[in-house]
Amino acid sequence: MSLLVVGSLALDTIETPFGKAEEVLGGSSVYISVSASYFVEPVRLVGVVGSDFPKSAIEFLENKNIDLAGLQIIDTGKTFRWGGKYHYDLNVRDTLYTHLNVFEHFKPVIPESYKKSSYVCLGNIDPVLQQCVIEQIQNPRLVIGDTMNFWINGKRKELLKAIEMMDVLVLNDSEARLLSNEPNLIRAAKIIMKMGPRIVIIKKGEHGALLITEKTIFSAPAYPLENINDPTGAGDAFAGGFIGWIAKTDDLSDENLKRAVVYGSTLASFCVEKFSIERIKDLSHLEIKDRFLEFRALSHFEENNL
Repeated sequence: MSLLVVGSLALDTIETPFGKAEEVLGGSSVYISVSASYFVEPVRLVGVVGSDFPKSAIEFLENKNIDLAGLQIIDTGKTFRWGGKYHYDLNVRDTLYTHLNVFEHFKPVIPESYKKSSYVCLGNIDPVLQQCVIEQIQNPRLVIGDTMNFWINGKRKELLKAIEMMDVLVLNDSEARLLSNEPNLIRAAKIIMKMGPRIVIIKKGEHGALLITEKTIFSAPAYPLENINDPTGAGDAFAGGFIGWIAKTDDLSDENLKRAVVYGSTLASFCVEKFSIERIKDLSHLEIKDRFLEFRALSHFEENNL
């Protein structure tokens, strides 16, 4: 099944208590596409970069069987750049700079060959752009979107319109509470479902993820990692693993959604082990399957018939 990914491509400079990486490949569409590429190919990517975007990065994406026909390269501009510094509590970070550059005026133009994509995954870009993408797609089977506090606070009206057009909304626990104005995550998810999405996934960082549908509440555990170096992109890697599995199986049953959440968690757990995409750029299918099974074992127990 065909998968379209729309989001940012960036060059990130990241500092954590465990190291630093400068001008490394980042952006929501990169993490989503690379993670999804382990399940479905080609992944269709739409985004924008400047003339300074490394040729090696383009070659890497192409080698991952990511279709770049929708990638705009602006010869007169520079690529989006972001710099961040994380604290020992890796849930807390300081944004050192955000240079939108060519991304500031990005208008996603969906190639004709992409318009019948069955599955669409939207990174946490401006909700106006999310709407623009959805309106260009012909009868998608599933649209999944992400958002962030910046849009919830700054463009709530536009965001609500975009959310209404989505089938799945992925957001973290603080975003879910902010969007719904409800501290309880289960109630928050149900409020968000009334806004349009029939499936809500709430990421809880080191506490796992919640899947809420009309009939199902599923809690996936977090993988107990000893080494976490860089949490950047973990949420996007989660989205890529989730939608990649769904596109591979073309199965929207609640049971398969549960599996997709665990595959998403699997890719996210790999992502944080190294900086940028270093850990997820060259995984084997065996590594992914083994960790998926380890996730399953974390929450499996035998019933004692007393």
